[in-house]
Parts: sequence; C-alpha cells; structure tokens
Amino acid sequence: MQLSGVLFFPVTPFDANGGLAGDVLAEHVGQGLAHGPGGVFVACGTGEFPSLSEAEHARAVRVAVETTSGAVPVIAGAGGPLGAALSQARAARDAGADGLLLMPPYLAQGPASGLIAYVREIAGVGLPVIVYQRGPLVLDPETAVALAAVPGVIGIKDGLGDIDRMQQIVLAVRAEAGEEFTFFNGLPTAELTMPAYRGLGIRLYSSAVFCFAPEIAVAYLNGDERLLTEFYAPLVRLRGKVPGYAVSLVKAGVRLRGLDVGTVRPPLTEPTAEHLAELERIVKTGLELVGAA
Repeated sequence: MQLSGVLFFPVTPFDANGGLAGDVLAEHVGQGLAHGPGGVFVACGTGEFPSLSEAEHARAVRVAVETTSGAVPVIAGAGGPLGAALSQARAARDAGADGLLLMPPYLAQGPASGLIAYVREIAGVGLPVIVYQRGPLVLDPETAVALAAVPGVIGIKDGLGDIDRMQQIVLAVRAEAGEEFTFFNGLPTAELTMPAYRGLGIRLYSSAVFCFAPEIAVAYLNGDERLLTEFYAPLVRLRGKVPGYAVSLVKAGVRLRGLDVGTVRPPLTEPTAEHLAELERIVKTGLELVGAA
C-alpha cells in the first residue's frame, strides 16, 4: 500500500439526535476526494474514534469504502482493548478497508514484548497495520525495529513530536526494514512541524486542515510557505487554548464551510463563540492567501 500527498482524516458526522450521519459522511469524504488526497483515514482521531460504538465504527468504514470506490486507500482506526481492537479490525477487513491505523492500548501497560504481542494479534486479522505512537505509547528504537518485523506492520505514525527519538527510530528501522517502511508525522496540525520532520527524511503527514480547507492543505503541500506564518501558526495558537480543540475546531471548520456534521461528543466540547469567530478569521485569511476565498 503506497501512501502519498495529503492524508485525509475525515470527521465523523452526527445527526440532530446524536447518531452517526452516514449520508453526511459520504458527502464529506466525496468532497475531500475532489482535492486528491493520498489516503482516507476513517474513524481515527479526528473522526472521534474513542466515542464510536463498534457498530458506528463499522458503518463509518463501510461508508468510506463505498464512497471512495477504490480511488484511494481507506485506512480504518482500531485499538484500545484487545477484544475491541480485533472486532474493529475484522469489521474493517470485511468492509473492504485497505489497512488499519492502530491506536495505543488504553490503561493496561506492559513491557515491549506485550505490545508486540498485541500488535501481532491485530495484524493477524489480515490488514496492513500502521502503529500510532502517541499518549502512553512511546517507542524506543529497539521496540520499533521489533514492531517493523511483525508480519503485516507497514508503518509508524508519530504523534509525540520527540525529534531526537524519531531520528533514532527512523535510522534503526530503515537499517533493518528498508526504505519501504512508512513513517509519517501525525501531530495535530502537522503542517507546522513538517520542516523538522523533513529533516528526518519523513515527508508524509496527516492533515486535519484538509477536512475543512483542502484548498489550503493542497497549497501548502505544493510549497506555499506563507501559510505557515499566516494560517497554520495562528491556528495552532487557537488550538492550544482548550484541550480537545484539535478535533473540535476541525469539526467546527467543516460546519463553517457549509457541511452540517453536527457537534463533538463528550468529553470533547464545542468551541466558544469567541473562538469560533477567531477560527473564521483564520480560515478566511488562509483562503485569501491561496485565492480560494
């Protein structure tokens, strides 16, 4: 599975009654496809993975697979307790997904051998697996090499931002697994930190901005560095004001651009009126810069 360009992490739309709005998700994914993403990562972090039931997760993956119709790879979120992760992985496989983004196991912490066994069981379902390093899951180079050797594990997404650690991991894994092993920057608003990741030889990244302003995300991918200071830096400052805004602001941005994807589920909270107005100003500036206002 080859990933390239902008990686699209759609939000999960909810209707007025709080249920998953499959038709709106299809529209959201379809709108994104028009801007040429390199992959669709459904029911992942931006898609409020921790708040979805197994049935909702399975339905979201089915909608994404049906909407893309093979145009780009569809990668489904999975993780948490082993039983739930296996159910999610099997449902994603049965729906026709191309791979899994494996979130860290929660609460239960074990040694590296336990993590490797956890990943091995989920990879055994039969879909390629990208391991997401974030939160409680902090890899050392030796563990990363061992994970890369697990059949079916094809990549690591970094959500920590420890550049020294990532340099060691990249060098160690590529020495053992080769250049085909995938790494990508998975920090919130990853574009702001891409200059540092490119220095590590990592050019792939997830883009939450693509959800609500694909014109901006594509312009940055194509080299518009003005966006770092004029759009991304202000957006990151706003994101840092309230925990959970990495998702809440994205969903608000999608609504701002005209698609009613509903609100976030607890424990996330909606942006304040003041912060929504600030988001609108930031998006307007970005769109004007790329000539899409």
